[in-house]
Amino acid sequence: MEMTLQLWSMLCVGAGLFFFAVGTLGLLRLPDLFSRLHALTKADNLGLGLVILGLLPWAGDGFQVLKLTLIWLLVLLGGATGAHLIAKRALRADGEEMLE
Repeated sequence: MEMTLQLWSMLCVGAGLFFFAVGTLGLLRLPDLFSRLHALTKADNLGLGLVILGLLPWAGDGFQVLKLTLIWLLVLLGGATGAHLIAKRALRADGEEMLE
C-alpha cells in the first residue's frame, strides 16, 4: 500500500510540474496577451491542484489537509482575479487607443 501511495504522489506531482512547464512555455510562446493569460492561469491552476493532490496523502492530519486545500483555493481565486484585472485593463487600453 505504501508503494502505491508513493507512486500516486509521484505521478500527481510530476503531472503538476508538467503543467507548470507547459504554462510557462505558453507564456513565452503565445502571440497575444489574452492567449498568454489563458494558458498561464489554466495550466498553473491545474498544476498546483495536482501538486497538492500528490501532497495530500502525506499530510499528517485533517488540519494540514484543510490548509493545503485552502492554499489551492486562494491561489485559484487570486489567479482568476489577477487575470481578470489584467485583461480588463488591456481591453480598456485598446479602447483608449482607438479613440485617439
